[in-house]
Amino acid sequence: MKIRRFEDLIAWQKAQDLAVNIFITCEHVRDFTFKNQTWGAAISVSNNISEGFDRGSDPDFFAF
Repeated sequence: MKIRRFEDLIAWQKAQDLAVNIFITCEHVRDFTFKNQTWGAAISVSNNISEGFDRGSDPDFFAF
């Protein structure tokens, strides 16, 4: 089966799940700098996977 969209990648799906879990876990954290940094890092995982997928070559995908 050829993967046609990055949303089909299990790694991307798990990264999305991770981001949701981090959002829920850190929802009531009062250290806003820590919370914003953690949320940004959680989001960047799935963003990097999707960006690498859209590059169109295996070396670029692996770099991201």
